[in-house]
Amino acid sequence: MEYRDYYQIMGLKRDASQDEIKRAYRKLARKYHPDVSKESDAEERFKEVGEAYEVLKDPEKRAAYDHLGANYRAGQEFHPPPDWDSGFEFRGGGFTDAAGGGFSDFFEELFGRQAHDAHGFRSRFDARGQDHHAKVVVDLEDSFHGAARSISLQVPSLDAQGRMQLTSRTLNVKIPRGIREGQMIRLAGQGMPGMGQGAGGDLYLEIHFRPHPFYRAEGRDLHMQLPVTPWEAALGDTVTVPTPDGKVDLKIPPGSSSGSKLRLKGRGLPGKPAGDLYITLSVVAPPANTEPARAAYRELASQLAFNPRAGMGV
Repeated sequence: MEYRDYYQIMGLKRDASQDEIKRAYRKLARKYHPDVSKESDAEERFKEVGEAYEVLKDPEKRAAYDHLGANYRAGQEFHPPPDWDSGFEFRGGGFTDAAGGGFSDFFEELFGRQAHDAHGFRSRFDARGQDHHAKVVVDLEDSFHGAARSISLQVPSLDAQGRMQLTSRTLNVKIPRGIREGQMIRLAGQGMPGMGQGAGGDLYLEIHFRPHPFYRAEGRDLHMQLPVTPWEAALGDTVTVPTPDGKVDLKIPPGSSSGSKLRLKGRGLPGKPAGDLYITLSVVAPPANTEPARAAYRELASQLAFNPRAGMGV
């Protein structure tokens, strides 16, 4: 997927005001409109300009796009960094509310996910504030034990000159024990303030886990790779395994191999019922970095005469 420089497409500097963005769009839309333009690539350029404007006209989409940084070049191979959009606070279901059809893969990757419905006005003068949404990243252990965390959010807005700015706010948030990735924490009244006598909107925090050195979460279940020695796999053994709730003994059946899967019931994330911990064995051979080690390998080879490629006809 190629990176798209929306500022370059519209001939703008990265600190352009919203009025400058609007004027540039009007000029380019007239220039490349397929009904009037004589340019050979008018239709394609018209779509590019429309896509760029869809992002830059919206302070929230623009803030998220700018967060990726200015170090990418147009046409450069691009993949969004993990959790690139975490810590930003947006109206409604997030910055994906207005995902449009016919835009590039780059746009769809960043802004094309399905958003949650937002609440509308209840009356002309008393209106409930709009809900806000933010993605936050926590440790997997926070879900296993529950935690209280201080979370900072960036809120995009426009200043008096129409230029995009970010303001910060910090909230104390309780992470419930057993929360799963993708679940929401609702903070009542922490969204946009209401109009008149209207109540404030809510803030929804979408939970994501930081990459863990041992575990990968799927729902309430956890998955991990466990390195074992060739003799532990071949002969069977009982080994100590780390779990989020402490160390446990795991029995490895004789004749196991790399890819063999074992399950520790109830050792996943807490819940009713609790998840399981699934363990995939990975057989690791000791290095042959000394003469005694090399001699041991040669002796093993002569005793076993084992060919792991026999089934391949070689």
